[in-house]
Amino acid sequence: MRSPWFNKPFSVLGPRPPISCLLLCFVCVLGLIAILGSTSSSVFDSVTPIPVPDVYSSYRRLKEQAAVDYLELRTISLGAGRQTELELCGREKENYVPCYNVSANLFAGFKDGEEFDRHCEISRQRERCLVRPPKDYKIPLRWPAGRDAIWSANVKITKDQFLSSGSLTKRLMLVEENQFAFHSEDGLIFDGLKDYSRQVAEMIGLGSDSEFLQAGVQSVLDIGCGFGIFGAHLVSLKLMPICIAAYEATGSQVQLALERGLPAMIGNFISRQLPYPPLSFDMVHCAQCGIVWDEKDGMLLIEVDRVLKPGGYFVLTSPASNPHGSSSNTKKRSTLTPTEEFSENICWNLIAQQDETFIWQKTVDVHCYKSRKHGALPLCNDVHKTPYYQPLVSCISGTTSNRWIPIQNRSSGPHLSSAELVGHGVQPQDFFEDSQVWRSALRNYWSLLSPIIFSDHPKRPGDEDPTPPYNMVRNVMDMNAHYGGLNAAMLEEKKLVWVMNVVPVRAPNTLPLILDRGFAGVMHDWCEPFPTYPRTYDMLHANGLLSHLSSERCVMMDLFLEMDRILRPEGWVIFSDKLGAIEMARALAMQIHWEARVIDLDNGSDQRLLVCQKPFMKK
Repeated sequence: MRSPWFNKPFSVLGPRPPISCLLLCFVCVLGLIAILGSTSSSVFDSVTPIPVPDVYSSYRRLKEQAAVDYLELRTISLGAGRQTELELCGREKENYVPCYNVSANLFAGFKDGEEFDRHCEISRQRERCLVRPPKDYKIPLRWPAGRDAIWSANVKITKDQFLSSGSLTKRLMLVEENQFAFHSEDGLIFDGLKDYSRQVAEMIGLGSDSEFLQAGVQSVLDIGCGFGIFGAHLVSLKLMPICIAAYEATGSQVQLALERGLPAMIGNFISRQLPYPPLSFDMVHCAQCGIVWDEKDGMLLIEVDRVLKPGGYFVLTSPASNPHGSSSNTKKRSTLTPTEEFSENICWNLIAQQDETFIWQKTVDVHCYKSRKHGALPLCNDVHKTPYYQPLVSCISGTTSNRWIPIQNRSSGPHLSSAELVGHGVQPQDFFEDSQVWRSALRNYWSLLSPIIFSDHPKRPGDEDPTPPYNMVRNVMDMNAHYGGLNAAMLEEKKLVWVMNVVPVRAPNTLPLILDRGFAGVMHDWCEPFPTYPRTYDMLHANGLLSHLSSERCVMMDLFLEMDRILRPEGWVIFSDKLGAIEMARALAMQIHWEARVIDLDNGSDQRLLVCQKPFMKK
């Protein structure tokens, strides 16, 4: 219906003018347009058109499933939205990791190793662009084949770095024309890996490494993990290893381990605690990890003790301690005596020593700390601090926690007992209902999206049909994991996927519960970049995260750029949130070239799904 405003000018100006006057005015307007048009056309012609990158899309595209949505989005993107689409960064940022700028850290005064630590506060402002893949980047091989062979162009490592790596890496890792290949579990393995794993098991009193789970060892923090050699073996034993290593501009252990599809993240504890709560891991492993444990008055060992559960093991393997004759033996004793003395101060018991491997066990008796000599390390005042890059402490943590339970007495696997749930402040009924919700949600995801995302039989043009259980999704980052319900549902469905369960720093701290279930998890502030390399996750899942962050200081475009950085080309994002948050997310997704589809859950709520795919973009 015509607005009354259309008629108002005539009521103000009086009677309608004669037709001749209207024609004269019309001619004048046409003349004015012609003059302005001839002037402005030269201006527009002088503007260089913005080059549009080529998009190499896989054959499984959401547009095949949602043609109507794509037509709508394409219409918008060709209109006003086109002007705000972001471009690719320069080649120099192909492996860009924010918060790890060594030169800027040195300029800011950090030294003694702290310049290699994480300092997001130093460089908060960064160029808004999309981190491009390397020139010869290829989509990773399907799991589990991708665990044993990766494309060499996908990681930043030189031949010299490979040749200078340790003997274990060189014997297990073969350089081919365009791949790094690793010996499979069924093949001929380095003469020490299986023997080493079995040796560690026997040193803690087990018959073989297949008994780790029965002994309460299900989560292992692998410090300085090489290229995931030991971690890959632990995965084959159904354990959950998490590799952490310092940031490396090239030859990164973390980048290569993640490219193999193994759990890893950038992390060190030179001056700050790791982003894990006390009593997090059943075993901490260091094999030639390059850390001098006697430095900083033992604070590095205190940090290991903080994250180690009661009855857990610290495994240290170092060739420097291998005795070969009296001189080497003397060197060994001078090197390890301070560590052995300090371990007694923190109630560790050296339970075994064989060749160059030493294993300590943390006490299960909380009263041990009160019976130590005068002048021993004090107990921490267990104030409930968020375990997020806090300064290292010189006191013993976790002694007053209701999670002080020996690993041998804990539930094995993801199913915690009612008493353990109550210890976490969670009602068993709430936990059960949450598990039911995620079982149903995962079935719905599979039913709705299996042709395009979760296919257990992915096929590319020209490929033969692979045999199961090959999967195109190897890992998932659950950006707001709550109890880890999505991870548990995937395990129950026997999906060959591991999940990095992230708990936002200002959300309820459920990370201890997630870790006690034997899952990979970490605390993170989503207003900051995540400590990983580009293109390291196949799928991102965000349930309620956007609504949670709406009251934070986060800039949403920065969050989406970070998600794009850590997501591999042709990777997927699933948002589940309220309608308003989903509409905002769809607009931002368009700006970074993601293809997107909104799905109505048809349950009468304002909850929606937004399914996005990152295209394979090159210039």
